[in-house]
Amino acid sequence: MIRKIALAALAATAVFQVTVFIQYGTLWGGALASYQELLLVFVFLLATFWVHAPIARLFGADRLTGPPAPVKALVEGLCVVLVSLVFWLVFFTWPQHYLVPTAETSPQALRLSLAVSAVLSLFFYYFVEREHVRKNLEQEVVRVAQLQKETFQAQLEALKNQVDPHFLFNSLNVLGSLIHLDADRAVQFLGQLADVYRALLDSGAHPLVPLRTEMALVRAYASLMETRFGAALRVEWDVDQAWEQALVPPTTVQMLLENAIKHNGSTTRKPLRIKVSAADGLLVVENNRQPRTDVMPSTHLGLQNIQRRYHHLTDRPVEIVPTPEFFVVRLPLLTAPAA
Repeated sequence: MIRKIALAALAATAVFQVTVFIQYGTLWGGALASYQELLLVFVFLLATFWVHAPIARLFGADRLTGPPAPVKALVEGLCVVLVSLVFWLVFFTWPQHYLVPTAETSPQALRLSLAVSAVLSLFFYYFVEREHVRKNLEQEVVRVAQLQKETFQAQLEALKNQVDPHFLFNSLNVLGSLIHLDADRAVQFLGQLADVYRALLDSGAHPLVPLRTEMALVRAYASLMETRFGAALRVEWDVDQAWEQALVPPTTVQMLLENAIKHNGSTTRKPLRIKVSAADGLLVVENNRQPRTDVMPSTHLGLQNIQRRYHHLTDRPVEIVPTPEFFVVRLPLLTAPAA
């Protein structure tokens, strides 16, 4: 708003000074009536700038996909000219007719003022408002590209962690033990391992996925970890089906579970408990804190990646609440953008 007022004031002053110079050969208007005209020009331009913004959004958002590009451009220009005609009547013709009824204005002067108003409107629309919209679109493209990069990084990091030699070695050890002890559980474990990889690959390159898709990955991963750690790991779920259509960045919840397992110790007597719940538009992942005796180095890249991706998607922040007893992360549940 302040930008539009300042621009309207500068433009009105420039137009007024040019008009005075053309008429009187000087930059000094002199008469009070001249400065009343300056005020009218300022109000005219301010109202014009105000209306130009929704016109630019309408024609610049690819909403009018039916007409060909030349027809669309012609209609866009006509809209700008029609707006200038209405404002010319409101701010110039009617005030002069009703406030100064004795003033005589030649038809030539009226036509000239109308033409100048239309040219001014078109000039400021195409060189000010459309340029502003173009820059906003460029920023949006950069934002989407950055979000795409963050998503790819998260997927790569998650997949890399799953094929990490330690993870794969431990999983194969568990699988080898189960083959001798319980063939059915070995088959189940192998299926869970395949589900994790499949879910990771199926998440694709989308910046957002439905919560039900993310939960399929998380449940497969949690089941795999519970088979591996046995009674030393317990994962609780409290996610109502009503939240399944909400959206989250892919692999975020899986990364939080992985982070909890990586940085906390667990035994059958003191199991690591992770709870995943949804309420009030938030997905909450919390675990009891049991620092490992063999401290794992932490780069915090996982949490930073999640925060950056949410920063690109919404103004709602990711809440990270560490306490001596618990580590809690609250993720905003998003809705699909309007078409």
